[in-house]
Amino acid sequence: MGKLFSIGEVLIDFIPLEKGKALKDVVSFERAPGGAPANVAAAVAKYGGSSSMITKLGVDAFGDFLVEKLEEAGVETDKVSRTTEANTGLAFVSLRLDGERDFSFYRNPSADLLLDESEIDEEWFNKGDILHFCSVDLVESPMKQAHTKAIRAMKAKGGLVSFDPNVRLPLWKDAEDCKHTILAFIPEAHIVKISDEELEFITGIADEQKALTSLFQGEVKAIIYTKGASGAELYVNGKKYESHGFKADVQDTTGAGDAFIGGFLYKLLENNASMEELEQLLETKAEEFLTFANASGALTTEGKGAISALPTIENINKLINK
Repeated sequence: MGKLFSIGEVLIDFIPLEKGKALKDVVSFERAPGGAPANVAAAVAKYGGSSSMITKLGVDAFGDFLVEKLEEAGVETDKVSRTTEANTGLAFVSLRLDGERDFSFYRNPSADLLLDESEIDEEWFNKGDILHFCSVDLVESPMKQAHTKAIRAMKAKGGLVSFDPNVRLPLWKDAEDCKHTILAFIPEAHIVKISDEELEFITGIADEQKALTSLFQGEVKAIIYTKGASGAELYVNGKKYESHGFKADVQDTTGAGDAFIGGFLYKLLENNASMEELEQLLETKAEEFLTFANASGALTTEGKGAISALPTIENINKLINK
């Protein structure tokens, strides 16, 4: 089985102890490890795969905490560097009564944005591996260039590249800059995951099917379209595959999309996915992969936080086989 490499932010999510209040009115929080790429790496590791995090953290207590939690989740941390030039990133979250979130980020810059391309070793990657990234750390910074180098290196070794835009507009000075950056990186990926809340913003196209079709640019082979509780769709080779969602006792939606794509990528690794056979594998296993990913995402919403709420593979299979 190959290895998942996640590149990007690892941060602390401060989650409110009560729902239904605006962030300005929240009195107390509890900390949880987070950051979308880290959540995905943790999901793959928890389900039995091999994963490694590529990032930079501050030399501070929060950085120590995150390294500890990544290791507890089974994620390799030897590619996590540390710096005294900036602090570890923080995100304060408020939860509405339905479990949906509002964010306030503290990173100007945070340590992850200082990871330099010179710190990416092209020899890390091998054929059969997958590189996963999101858009939060694609703001203009050394980390953006580190992403570009890692993507090129993974492709040079024959590995797969996965991109989940995971739009977080509060982290961008300008919404159009966010959109244009995402559109520039989509053609570099083989697999693109996008949510129903992001599709029109990213593509600028109101018609759902036209918008999805427009994403097949450059090296994109597959589009995964997530629709929350309504399930997900996979588009590959001009065909559409659908999978229903699962009912869940939603406590916190933080990390649900990450758990979804983490489950999907785990299944790709488990089946020894390769660039040459990716489309054939996805067509053959579409229902299995989507069902597993949907169950992973649904169960994650029943806990608080992201990494700390990831389900076991046993619970995922139990939900699928109900």
